[in-house]
Parts: sequence; C-alpha cells; structure tokens
Amino acid sequence: MISDSRRVFAQLFRVGVLFALTRSSAFATAFNFERDTFAFQNATVLKYKNGRPTLERRSAVGDPSNQYTRACFVMTRTAMQFHKFARFDPDGAPLNDKELAARIRKVARRAPWHEALPANQRINFPGYSNLRDMSKARRQVFQENIGSGFATYFRPGNFRMFFQHSPKYQEKTHAHLDAALARGDLFVGYLSTYPRLSINHAVLVYARKPTPLGNAIERYRVYDPNHAEAPRELTWSARDNFFTYQKDIDFVGGFTRVYQVYGKWLQ
Repeated sequence: MISDSRRVFAQLFRVGVLFALTRSSAFATAFNFERDTFAFQNATVLKYKNGRPTLERRSAVGDPSNQYTRACFVMTRTAMQFHKFARFDPDGAPLNDKELAARIRKVARRAPWHEALPANQRINFPGYSNLRDMSKARRQVFQENIGSGFATYFRPGNFRMFFQHSPKYQEKTHAHLDAALARGDLFVGYLSTYPRLSINHAVLVYARKPTPLGNAIERYRVYDPNHAEAPRELTWSARDNFFTYQKDIDFVGGFTRVYQVYGKWLQ
C-alpha cells in the first residue's frame, strides 16, 4: 500500500512539473528592451520644461516630433501582446502593408491578460527578427493599426484614480506587480498623481532589479513609450508604501500612484 501511494505521489508530481513547464514554456525568452519594444515613440501634446507643461512653441530641431501622441496605453498594451502572441521569422519574405496591418490587428485584438501562446500557435511575422526591427521599418503601418490613443481616455479602469488613493491600495498593487513578474508575466501600470496633473501616463514594467538584502527600496525596469532609446526606472519604498518614477523632460520625478491595467477584463 505504501509503495502504491509513493507511485501515485510520484506520478502526480511529474504531472505537476509537466504542467508548470507547459505554462512557462510560452515565456521561453524574457522580455528584452532592445528586441521587444517599439523603435518609434509616443510624444506629449504639450511642450515640457523641467517636467512641467509650457506655452512655448516646439523647436523644429531640439524637440521630438509630436505627430504621434496619446498612444502610451496602446503602445504598452501592444508590446505586451506581441511578447505573448507573436513570433518572427527573419528568413521569410516581408508582408505587404495590407497583410501586415491585418496581422497586427489580429495580435492587438487578443486579450492582453490571457496566457502567452506556445510558439506553434503564435501569429507569424516574416521578414523581421523582432518587434523593434519591424516597427522601425514599418512605423506607419503600426501606428495606424494598434488602436486609438484617444479612446483610452474612457477606459473604465482609469477612473480608479478618483477614489483609490490609499497607501494600502498601493501596497496591494505592488504585490500584484511582484506576482506578475514572478510568474514570467508583464505588468502595465497607469501612473497618476491626481488631483495634481503632473503625470497621466502608462508604462510597461518588465523586470525587477536585484535588491541588496535589507534595502527598503525596490527598483524595476520599465518600458516607457515616450522613451524609445532606453529603459526607465520605477521604484517602490517598503517603508513609505509608495512608488516613485524617474525624472525626465515631461515629469518632475518622484511620487506617483500606480494602477495596474490590462491585468484582467475591464481593468
């Protein structure tokens, strides 16, 4: 009887391991900034100086183009969807614009909170090695087919910024962030300082930086659609129970609230 029980236990253990490996195989490669992000960037509608909007006119030389704006939500969502549901075949012939647009829309219409697909079920994009290469070569096709940035202003999940302000809620959000990264998933965060309007933005958190033992500050690598050139940094203070975000041209830096989006339906 004991030996039979051991055999059953061993069989169940093997099934559990196989199930875990099957679940994790879809994320065979970790998210890589140089491979899995867009080569173009979202631009702010207004010009900023020291993190604050100004009425100055944009310079044709020193300021980034603002022809593609209000797209931070759709760009972070689509980067997540391509990481989960797309594959690339650099040896294949590139698609024409019509077929490429159709396949981009097919990826963008999949629920981003669903589990990643195995390689043989992913939507194929021939002619390019990765998302960054393809978005550099076919920028306009992407911008016209990943969705409306204006429509994201009316997302139901955004309205949490009006009433979910407590440190306890941010502590829960931090736990969800760590849980997502631990299972090999990604985390899209909506950053807000409402009722102040110093930031109203979406970023994709894809990795946690090593944290020295006893350090109360945790640091995360972030893909920010406003910065195609390099990753940004989000931090969490366990002592104060709040997030801070890196300073740049369009944000003064420091405290921000984070709300998870695209983690489930209507979020």
